[in-house]
Amino acid sequence: MAMSKIYAFIDSQNLNLSVLYNIKDKKSGKLIYKGWKLDFQRFYVYLKNKYKVVKAFLFIGYIPGNESLYTNLQKAGYIIVFKPTLEYKRDGEKFIKGNVDAELILHSMIEYRNYDKAIIVAGDGDYHCLIEYLEKNKKLLYIIIPNAFSYSSLLKEFRKYFVYVNNLKNKLKVRRVED
Repeated sequence: MAMSKIYAFIDSQNLNLSVLYNIKDKKSGKLIYKGWKLDFQRFYVYLKNKYKVVKAFLFIGYIPGNESLYTNLQKAGYIIVFKPTLEYKRDGEKFIKGNVDAELILHSMIEYRNYDKAIIVAGDGDYHCLIEYLEKNKKLLYIIIPNAFSYSSLLKEFRKYFVYVNNLKNKLKVRRVED
């Protein structure tokens, strides 16, 4: 029997920020999750080794000046799909917006005939329609939720597919030289 071709579709901002930011309990204000920095190279190796991913598409907003980051991600093995970004100000603070949801959904459909199973890496409810379609067509392998403390309740019906990145901190965090 031939091995399944498994592709991963990764919302880089959802993954990065969901792992990075601290989360406090809404009622008590107590810290319930301490953020950490994800090592994207380790994450790629994890996807290849654990799930036999043959292609990992990383969807990311393009920001001029970040070329070395993009080069390093490509060297790590990711296929980068860029989204143009918009810069705007709110209350004097600068924000950059590069929502990749549509690109991730579109590319998973463009590549649909090329993979047997898909892994979606995001906790965003905007992917509900994609996940539902993949499950219905027996193409959904896993949903890798960046943070068990912060994901859309729209995805709860697919719990049996969940894997949580926050549980993999010891394997996937950035290690400093002194660690």
